[in-house]
Amino acid sequence: MYVEWQRMERDGLTLAQESVLPLWERTQRFRIYSPWLIPGPVQTASYITALLTSIRDRRGLKDDVPAAVKVRVEKQNIVYGNHTFAILLEESALRYRIGGADVLAGQLGYLLSVMALPSVSLGIIPQDVDRMLWPVEGFFLYDDTTVNVELVSAHLTVVQDH
Repeated sequence: MYVEWQRMERDGLTLAQESVLPLWERTQRFRIYSPWLIPGPVQTASYITALLTSIRDRRGLKDDVPAAVKVRVEKQNIVYGNHTFAILLEESALRYRIGGADVLAGQLGYLLSVMALPSVSLGIIPQDVDRMLWPVEGFFLYDDTTVNVELVSAHLTVVQDH
């Protein structure tokens, strides 16, 4: 399903955050690739606030950032449950200053602590690696059935039934 951001977020960022709760709760194995951002399950509240504020401002959305941040932080408790996370980041995701240097420093410190969890595996693709393809969109793979891709203009969901 292809849903434009404008449609998905028309009632605010909080509902967009809440809409994925059932998928997150039933997923046992998360596989995430992110070329540009630290992925949601391992973001700090400060990073989330800066990111969602930027999205709100750029897209002209209603101001429900504090409520959306609260939902997103609560969703992250899943990292401490019986789920597994394989996260692959481009090095650039560690360098983009979402919210400034202090926010990024706190975010990187949090990544170091979450990497110690037995349920989290984190890999970094170095910036100077030779490649045939360049990074474009990131994706979340939920178990072996659902993939979410965040495009510039929309949120793409592909579901494969077994």
